[in-house]
Amino acid sequence: MALSKKPYKGCRDFFPTQMRVRNFLFDKMKRVAKSYAYEAYDGPLLEETALYKAKSGEELINDQIYSFTDRGEREVAIRPEMTPTLARMVANVHKELSKPIRWYSIPNLMRYEKPQRGRVREHWQFNVDIFGAPENLGESEILSFITDFLESFGATNKMFSILINDRQIVDSIFNKLLELNEPDAHKLYKVIDRAKKVSPEKLDQMISEILKAPKAIEKFKSYLKLASFEELKLFLDENELTKDCERFLNFINLIKETHYYSYLKFDPTIVRGLDYYTGIVFEVFDMHPENNRAIAGGGSYANLLQIFNESPLAGVGFGLGDVTLKDFLESHKLLPDFNKAESDVLIVYTEDTLSIDAIQLAEKLREKLNVECHLGRVKFNKIIKLAEKYNLKIIEDNAQAIGCKYTFPNGEINHTGTMGHIGTTSFYPSKNLGCYGDGGSIFTNDDDLA
Repeated sequence: MALSKKPYKGCRDFFPTQMRVRNFLFDKMKRVAKSYAYEAYDGPLLEETALYKAKSGEELINDQIYSFTDRGEREVAIRPEMTPTLARMVANVHKELSKPIRWYSIPNLMRYEKPQRGRVREHWQFNVDIFGAPENLGESEILSFITDFLESFGATNKMFSILINDRQIVDSIFNKLLELNEPDAHKLYKVIDRAKKVSPEKLDQMISEILKAPKAIEKFKSYLKLASFEELKLFLDENELTKDCERFLNFINLIKETHYYSYLKFDPTIVRGLDYYTGIVFEVFDMHPENNRAIAGGGSYANLLQIFNESPLAGVGFGLGDVTLKDFLESHKLLPDFNKAESDVLIVYTEDTLSIDAIQLAEKLREKLNVECHLGRVKFNKIIKLAEKYNLKIIEDNAQAIGCKYTFPNGEINHTGTMGHIGTTSFYPSKNLGCYGDGGSIFTNDDDLA
């Protein structure tokens, strides 16, 4: 039986075209992270399974994790998420570092999930976290960060919203209003998480299996209907929960003048599935009708380091997958066309005697540009076809004298040879070129100079 040419189910091959897309996304991530002074970190692909059992949700551990016993009889797992690794690393160094700690990573992760639109088994995830920030200020920065990141692609508040809630609000409702014990509270969290994913009849059934008192059911359903910060404030006042939820209300007042406030919407069903969230939780939601789904999520966590016997350290962060980001950008036509060659310049020649001249010219131009030198002579009638294949255009046709001079803002490139039909371009705003010779061509993919 012949080996399959396809990658493992749920994984992807990245041919050059796909790599150009991935590099574009990663470069954006790194650029925005740098603008906020976040530093890059990374960790091992394998961790002890116990690390995830201590901090990850039941679904991840029971159904999605890739785990095995290594040759040393250790239970290990391919990382399904980055936060436990982050917690382990921060626990090692946080006492020596000034606060806040601003870190980001773009790890590849593996989860045993059913592949579908927006979900694969191996993906890359943009993780951004801040530790040790003053109350509410870390949350504000993270929301500003994710908004600026998506806006850097051209996205607006007509394309995405940030649905936000606070676990402290839900805990107060469960403990004081509904008086639930811990097992029932845990079950009702799952009900909230699924509230928008099931029919009203199914939701009523799920609620009635946990809450028995009609008044408790009525209160809980009233909570699920809340749709704005104003409605939330009235609900908390009516049920004497305002003081318990003062931190979140202060946060909303704090950010009313921020540029990202227009993206925010209170959503009582946002609780996030992972067990380590303790404060504000949020999901970035795509508003396009063909991709109406969460594309990123995150929140606050105060007790992430306790499994390492460390004192609580306030943290907040988010994760954004490369697949959901790409789907979002494609849905809103914000992803550039990456089918074109990335080179600034293509050099071709029609006579074998010009090969060294072409190579020498390419070497000079590479001091400032990305240059592809075609290897081997090209028949004259195929030059234009070759340029069209690369989506390039000839920009100067001159076959008289000898010599080339390229002037850039911070220096010149000089070349003497017998190359003709020569022209070039660059990303520099100042360009001054003059090239003459006989027998060669330079093509560019810069429409401004074509």
